[in-house]
Amino acid sequence: MDNNCAVELRHITKRFGKVVANDSIDLTINRGEILSLLGENGSGKTTLMNMLAGIYFPDEGEIYVNGVLTSIRSPKDAFDNHIGMIHQHYKLVDVFTAAENIVLGLDEPGKLDIKAANARVKEICDRYGFDIDPTKKIYDMSVSQKQTVEIVKVLYRGADTLILDEPTAVLTPQETEKLFNVLRNMRADGKAIVIITHKLHEVMSLSDKVAVLRKGQYIGTVNTSETNPQALTDMMVGHAVTLNIDRPRYENPVPRLTLQDVTCYDNEGVVRLDHVSFTAMGGEILGVAGIAGSGQRELLESIAGLYPVAEGSSIRYTPEGAPESELVGKTPMQIKKSGVALAFVPEDRLGMGLVGSMGMTGNMMLRSWKKGKGVFVNRKDPNELAMNIWKELEVVTPSTEFPVRRMSGGNVQKVLVGREIASAPNVLMSAYAVRGLDINTSYTIYNLMTEQKMKGVAVIFVGEDLDVLLELCDRILVLCGGKVSGIVDARTATKEEIGLMMTRVGGGKEEAVHA
Repeated sequence: MDNNCAVELRHITKRFGKVVANDSIDLTINRGEILSLLGENGSGKTTLMNMLAGIYFPDEGEIYVNGVLTSIRSPKDAFDNHIGMIHQHYKLVDVFTAAENIVLGLDEPGKLDIKAANARVKEICDRYGFDIDPTKKIYDMSVSQKQTVEIVKVLYRGADTLILDEPTAVLTPQETEKLFNVLRNMRADGKAIVIITHKLHEVMSLSDKVAVLRKGQYIGTVNTSETNPQALTDMMVGHAVTLNIDRPRYENPVPRLTLQDVTCYDNEGVVRLDHVSFTAMGGEILGVAGIAGSGQRELLESIAGLYPVAEGSSIRYTPEGAPESELVGKTPMQIKKSGVALAFVPEDRLGMGLVGSMGMTGNMMLRSWKKGKGVFVNRKDPNELAMNIWKELEVVTPSTEFPVRRMSGGNVQKVLVGREIASAPNVLMSAYAVRGLDINTSYTIYNLMTEQKMKGVAVIFVGEDLDVLLELCDRILVLCGGKVSGIVDARTATKEEIGLMMTRVGGGKEEAVHA
């Protein structure tokens, strides 16, 4: 075994019932290297890393840590072997400080010395370039600061091998670059780092090697300097895939949805949207960018009639060849009955978009159940629609009656997007349509959005990957703290410019409503 090897996986197999999530995988993780783990949804990336983190135990195979055969049956075993995993969803106590969260759960003798803990946390931060105050409460922190606390937590516990699952999903470009600089410092200090990500441009800029999984099998490991995004995508998918997002122009876009001074508050009276004004045009994709919690969800839900708006707010819908109508004050059913063809792909796919226990046909019926005569529900049309989506979007499922909660995230999203587009909308709203989806499925979704745009639909696309927003959209609206900090032309704007507007550093001028 190579002396530089931190962890070696040999013939690792993990099954869930009849599904083989990992099939005899061999993988080596070296010290002083950043390894990117790539693969489509359902390829087994997170399952494999969860076995290193002690969350799952392999059915077959062996794990060697520093050349020693090791049994990892719990997260404690993983920490004892200096392995730590930073998950997508942070596990922090909001009312505790950073240092208190970091030492929480440690079995140390005597009374907790919080001063010593603060000093140790500061020492780790100074060593690797983290920007965190050990005495700051979690509820006062930004998303990137919370992530920093999670990383420092595993370093505090002595981790030499770090696994990060989608670490940049909700970070601005500036925050992402800060994180990358820290990871490079850790690599220089001899740490072994594994990053699970779908963002190929990040893989190319950060990693030393790339390991690819496909359908639970190990395809190979390549040096990043000797490959490119196209070659990596072909390895992931198994055949050539086009990585270009088409952005044709629609001739003569027309105003379809006009928001004027839209303001809304949450249950505790906190402002979530603050006098938001803009116009969504039929025949364009309007991107919405912002750090997590900037009002993206409230914006879409207020348009859909799901979130109450304050007095003085106006949301006007302009149909073709007919007078405009006001949507404020109407329920989703009243909006539908007034002739507004509105489709909404929410962020919460299973909680809000689909019924997990139903199959594709049942979920199609949620859109059309009122078409049934009397007490009978029309199942013929929904079943035909389910079959069409199954074939055209290549949904991987045994049948249209198979419960959607048992499908992979990518297939669930195809079902939801397919159903909403099939309703022939004039306005299509989508929140994080490709979050956590592999590159192949993501490009299918992008193409569907563009197809709708070219039919004259006003598409509002909330996204977190600024590279995609700049390639896919016609204009980008930037939200910061519930306010519009600017609207830019996606063909000429830069990622850095939008990143600054997302944090209001040097803000942007708010564009006119009809920009």
